[in-house]
Amino acid sequence: MQHLDPLAAHAFLQAHPEAALVDCRTEIEHMYVGHPVGAEHVAWQDGPDWEIDPHFADKVARLVNADRARPVLLICRSGRRSVDAGEALEAAGFTQVINVLEGFEGDLNDNFHRGTLGGWRFRGLPWQQS
Repeated sequence: MQHLDPLAAHAFLQAHPEAALVDCRTEIEHMYVGHPVGAEHVAWQDGPDWEIDPHFADKVARLVNADRARPVLLICRSGRRSVDAGEALEAAGFTQVINVLEGFEGDLNDNFHRGTLGGWRFRGLPWQQS
């Protein structure tokens, strides 16, 4: 699995329009916190029981028309869940999996708030809310 910071991930997406950007956070995070423009939502896990979706890789495969060689970039809140999701994609035969370091919101600061130390939104990259 490759790892790119948000600026490099955005540049990669611009240079590779065939690449898919998958937001693997929960539906609520995707809708209410915001998400990168153009990101497709496929939750790695979601409430109410927070179980990992056993069909995650199949859903991503449908998203890329079963082209497991197509680049897939994964973004979550801070870049941790996306690593687990990426490992599942690699185990399912995806060959170009890229984790977006820092995620959408970045790490917690000293006051336990996100969005001040890094992440897609903090870096000023295009995002929207539903």
